[in-house]
Amino acid sequence: MNHSIEFIPIDRLALALLPVLAVVILLFRWSLAYRQAIHAIIRMLAQLLLIGYFLVYIFRAESAWIVVAVLLVMVVAASWIALGTAGRRDRRLLAKAAVSIILGGGATLFLITQGVLGLEPWYAPSSFIPLAGMIFANCMNGVSLAAERFHVELNKGSRYEEARNCALRAALIPITNSLFAVGLVSLPGMMTGQILSGVDPLIAVRFQIMVMCMVYGSAGIASACFLTLSRPGAGQ
Repeated sequence: MNHSIEFIPIDRLALALLPVLAVVILLFRWSLAYRQAIHAIIRMLAQLLLIGYFLVYIFRAESAWIVVAVLLVMVVAASWIALGTAGRRDRRLLAKAAVSIILGGGATLFLITQGVLGLEPWYAPSSFIPLAGMIFANCMNGVSLAAERFHVELNKGSRYEEARNCALRAALIPITNSLFAVGLVSLPGMMTGQILSGVDPLIAVRFQIMVMCMVYGSAGIASACFLTLSRPGAGQ
């Protein structure tokens, strides 16, 4: 029997905001950054609603140029956000972050879409863009963590090699924890979504293995590239 979930009514979707509201109230009661949390939640809702309508247009257009343009926007946004959250935003570092995300994320995206999935056409928007989003988001997180830890270590007086190694370890902690926990503690988003939509769990597992490999590899490569480009004296 197929128990797939095909549609979530708005009134039921609103129930998902209750745990979020609880956290905001907690932040307010503890005099923490509750305004930032509210801002982030509102942005999340607005951005997802907008991108939903935008993706409908992209999927119907099936244009390689539109897909490439979307990828460029993703890279620029990921670079900007990564260094902004790390408190290290300047023109040179933004360029290094963008190059790192393109190298780590772009190479991984090409391997997955062309080698593993064999997309036809190569830019098939309904697959290409969601995968690019996952990959570039993980590159962004890796670069952000690496940048923050790298400059902390340099400011402590660590040598470049020590700071680089420490920063790369820090950048990989979240995704490494995910590798240890997957299947035991968590069923990740893509796998859960496929199972909820009625896909055989064994098929969903193969896709999730692909996803875990691509996010770990892309984050690690992008972070390592950024740290290499950030060597004192490099790119000056």
